[in-house]
Amino acid sequence: MLKVNNLMVFFENALALNDFSMEVKEGQIVGVIGSNSAGKTTLMNTLSGLIVDMRIKEIRRGGERITLYGKILFRDEDITATGPSERVRKGIVLCRERHPIFPESDVFENLKIAGYLQKRSMVLEMIQYVFELFPALAQLKSRKAGFMSGGEQQMLAIGMALVARPTLLLLDEPLLGLSPMMQNLLVDAVKSLRAKAGITVLLSEQFARPVLPIIDFGYILENGMLTLTGTGEELMENPEVKAAYFGV
Repeated sequence: MLKVNNLMVFFENALALNDFSMEVKEGQIVGVIGSNSAGKTTLMNTLSGLIVDMRIKEIRRGGERITLYGKILFRDEDITATGPSERVRKGIVLCRERHPIFPESDVFENLKIAGYLQKRSMVLEMIQYVFELFPALAQLKSRKAGFMSGGEQQMLAIGMALVARPTLLLLDEPLLGLSPMMQNLLVDAVKSLRAKAGITVLLSEQFARPVLPIIDFGYILENGMLTLTGTGEELMENPEVKAAYFGV
């Protein structure tokens, strides 16, 4: 479904991603594991096309120079230079780290806004699915998003991404700052997305322990470089992974 070949991203002279390659097959849950500043968000911004808009904005204001090498293929189509809105239309949707919500709007309005590219009937159908996936949101659908807890806002952010009807959902650090109970809830939701909705998921995360048991394949990213790959089970048993992420 998605292939990344020899991706390199520079911010001025700083190398954020170095010769990174990966593959996501349809129906998989794939994880990119790494610590802070490993390059995970840069990877997600590049796959979603946000990096394309970032480059244009920086050029216009004469700011930081962003350089991109390599190739991104989605269903065998080269989308390396494709903008984010077109990638959403193709089915690639990103739920960003600390995903921006509309704090003055209630939950239901946020979800409707996220479906601006879809037909109304399809939006309402997907909102119903989101409420089934996250029952707590259904109970809060009239609450202003700005008055929700961090975990509730993260559920809303994922729900907004789902209303855009992705075939490939990109989740950038979905567990960041959440309680263990909320982390478990979101991990179960990710499993449900694949099992019940058939959505392929690529997630980046620094908290490896709750993620590795559910992924089909994983990539360990350090300082912008790929250091290890393997199935979730293989990575869980790897001594280097245990030492770096489990403290064992």
